[in-house]
Amino acid sequence: MDELALIKAAQNDDLDAFNRLILSYQEMVFNVACRILVNPDAAEDAVQESFISAYNNLRSFRGGSFKAWLLRVVTNKCYDELRRQKRHPETALNPIIDDGEDEIESPTWLMDNAPSPEERSEQTLLHQAIEECISRLPDDFRIVAVMVDVQDFEYQEVADAIGKPLGTVKSRLARARRKLRDCLDKFRELWDGQYRLHDEDLL
Repeated sequence: MDELALIKAAQNDDLDAFNRLILSYQEMVFNVACRILVNPDAAEDAVQESFISAYNNLRSFRGGSFKAWLLRVVTNKCYDELRRQKRHPETALNPIIDDGEDEIESPTWLMDNAPSPEERSEQTLLHQAIEECISRLPDDFRIVAVMVDVQDFEYQEVADAIGKPLGTVKSRLARARRKLRDCLDKFRELWDGQYRLHDEDLL
């Protein structure tokens, strides 16, 4: 059964069709939520709430990109959680750098075909630095940076997901990349010539 048929079946209260539809997107949705909220537990809650909301509101889907529609549901839930954290800072989930077991997807300028153990160690530290810098971005900037530079979504997909004009997405992304570059300047000791960032890498 193709996606459109699954959507139509799910809109007619076929829960199995909805579960089959969601199965192909659940990893992507969790990765987006995890990077936006910088905490797996909060991301898992947001994803569960998003899927419930998506099922309850599926009849409002009128065609187009289902992925973009689903991403909009997810990003709205993430925004809700971020607002909740700001209202209750004492219970906010603080960004932490993990031990490298769940690292950020590698940007193309970090890739290496056959790294040595020393290079792998440096790469892990650099990934952790990137995680830290991403977590420091303002919410609106972090969301577009995660969706474009980590998850590799098209600009229009991001614009549809967050409900903003394409120009706004590009502007936020450019500002996010500048902030990331400035933040990563503090970690220059982790870089060698192979991984050094240039202006063109972040523009």
